[in-house]
Amino acid sequence: MRSLYLPNPPRLRTREWVAHASSRSRTLPLYDQIDLQFALLEKIASARRRNQYARFRVGLRCVRCPGAIDPRLPPILPLSLRKVGYRLAFTQEQIRNALKSVKYPGFSRDIVSFGLIKEIVSTDAETRVQMVLTTNDAAVPRAIKAEAEDILRKLGLPNPKVLIDIHAPPAGVGSSGVGASRIPGVKHIVAIASGKGGVGKSTVAANLAVALHNAGTRVGVCDCDIYGPSISLMFGSREQPMATEENRILPIEQYGLKLMSMGFLLDDSSPAILRGPMVTRYTQQFLRQVEWGELDVLVLDLPPGTGDIQLTIVQTVALAGAIVVTTPQEVALIDARKAATMFEKVNVPVLGLIENMSYFISPSDQKRYDIFGSGGGEREAKRLRVPLLGQIPIDIRTREGGDRGMPIAAEDPKSAVGAEFNRIARELLSKLG
Repeated sequence: MRSLYLPNPPRLRTREWVAHASSRSRTLPLYDQIDLQFALLEKIASARRRNQYARFRVGLRCVRCPGAIDPRLPPILPLSLRKVGYRLAFTQEQIRNALKSVKYPGFSRDIVSFGLIKEIVSTDAETRVQMVLTTNDAAVPRAIKAEAEDILRKLGLPNPKVLIDIHAPPAGVGSSGVGASRIPGVKHIVAIASGKGGVGKSTVAANLAVALHNAGTRVGVCDCDIYGPSISLMFGSREQPMATEENRILPIEQYGLKLMSMGFLLDDSSPAILRGPMVTRYTQQFLRQVEWGELDVLVLDLPPGTGDIQLTIVQTVALAGAIVVTTPQEVALIDARKAATMFEKVNVPVLGLIENMSYFISPSDQKRYDIFGSGGGEREAKRLRVPLLGQIPIDIRTREGGDRGMPIAAEDPKSAVGAEFNRIARELLSKLG
């Protein structure tokens, strides 16, 4: 491998040095011109921070200062180097990483994380990226193609082409593959979410559903927490659902509500050992293949966090809104904030915040104790600019009712907790219209 020693002449500015080196290159053989221009590129990048003699080799590597030159330099290749047909190659991984800056229209996630890119081919003549997209909206692939090709052109890649293989979405999916559609017969779908587990989200979902039924509406509850289902326990049913001749699932009915949960299909000691795609499939079956009938409100008890199931639901189901459940302490509020932000980014309105385990009233002296602090839910609601729908206290009877499958809002709707859930239900119905 040929090498070349290039000095940095004292008191010689970068532009003058470039002219000096370029004039030398016209008298050298072709391969020496390339050697010289390699060194010249590195010299341009480092002239302002180095004042020393350096030794360069073909491959843009400095012996005294190890490390390749920044790959973003190819667009400034000198004209003499372009004439000899030189082009810095990009790996498929580099191209894929660059395309991570292309967001799916309407979402905060990028097209790479959505798995749309199926093949990348880069040659001296062209760069071709093959994508597969499920959508009925022609604007979505058009926007992705334009932005992706613009990114590739900025990298200096030759003749960039983005080819998108468009598939029609399956039945039940909305106007685009990651769009949202209504569930037939269901007027409003409300998601009950939390940023972390252990805040009493399922207790809130179960009692709020009962309170909505107490207000005279037709209500269903879908337990979307496949790994940790709780709705079957909360409503005290171990009945297994049946199916119709059309292979549609008949929901379990309890307390006047229609219920569906993985807990009805598994016994207490059987874990749901499933990978992501299977979890997504079960979630879609619970939403789309259950005979919900005519409902005013379908309550979705989401798993904690902002993972695959949450994204599947917000991308495929037209939600009327989401309610975020938290406790007063900061460690729960941080994650509640993330859950609210996720819904905001996917254009799902946050209907409000419910602060669970807000306080404890001692049964002996009726003294109030703020075990997890006070005012956290109210401050967070103001921060998120959403209403604080209610504050549910720590209550022994509420816990006991959940363990026995007897929601407090059904068994004792006039209790302090039952009355608070009924008030929240009325406020929610007024928001839904």
